[in-house]
Amino acid sequence: MSTFTTPDGTEIFYKDWGSGQPIIFSHGWPLSADDWDNQMLFFKDHGFRVIAHDRRGHGRSAQPAGGHDMDHYADDLAALAEHLDVTDAIHVGHSAGGGEVARYIGRHGESRVAKVVLISAVTPSTALSDANPDGLPQSAFEGLQAQLAASRTTFFRELPAGPFYGFNRPGVETVDAIVDNWWRQAMMGAANAQYDCVFAFAREDYTEDLARINVPVLVMHGEDDQIVSYADTAPRAVKLVRNGTLKSYPGFPHGMPTTQAETINADLLAFIRS
Repeated sequence: MSTFTTPDGTEIFYKDWGSGQPIIFSHGWPLSADDWDNQMLFFKDHGFRVIAHDRRGHGRSAQPAGGHDMDHYADDLAALAEHLDVTDAIHVGHSAGGGEVARYIGRHGESRVAKVVLISAVTPSTALSDANPDGLPQSAFEGLQAQLAASRTTFFRELPAGPFYGFNRPGVETVDAIVDNWWRQAMMGAANAQYDCVFAFAREDYTEDLARINVPVLVMHGEDDQIVSYADTAPRAVKLVRNGTLKSYPGFPHGMPTTQAETINADLLAFIRS
């Protein structure tokens, strides 16, 4: 397996396929680089170099006792880019991965970055606050942690079978293979990392990070996202970056890169080539 070691001694697994302009994918909670397999195959076949890593405590990466916060995630992403000497990269982040990408630029700048894509992202914030009066209260995130602690294997079966992919909507047929793959990825990770990561993405406000992004940004969000509310995030995020475009999708769920991969891949390719 391909791995590198961060400055604080954490071993990070990554995939690095193809050649051409690099696209770096940052996955959502509580998954792994495997969640990007459809996009990585698609863009490799379209002449790009595709890279995705397992966040610390997730997938095949090391499972340290601490460091499960956005600053460490961003620093790990910077270490990956430095390890591979990646420049002129398109960074694509889904859900919590969108927060990771924003914080990476906020902490490390844009010297290696060409464009940014935020998909169903937690930016600029998801928690209830004066800036986000319709956000989720702290009790909602504590509820996620309680379900994880009570029975991680059960919770990680119910979430993708329900709201994550919109399989709980009338007329939407559950795809068991997608649910099984979500569960497989989630169970590979460390329970402590996934527990801590809930607050890592929930408590953060990425307003200042987004304001530091000057490169072109595409914000993509499903209007029927039941995990990260479209109205509370995407329209606010695109106003904070200097060169942003918002593309929303009526009826699409949080996990739309998987369930609507053909549409998402085509729109990503159009943005990257623009």
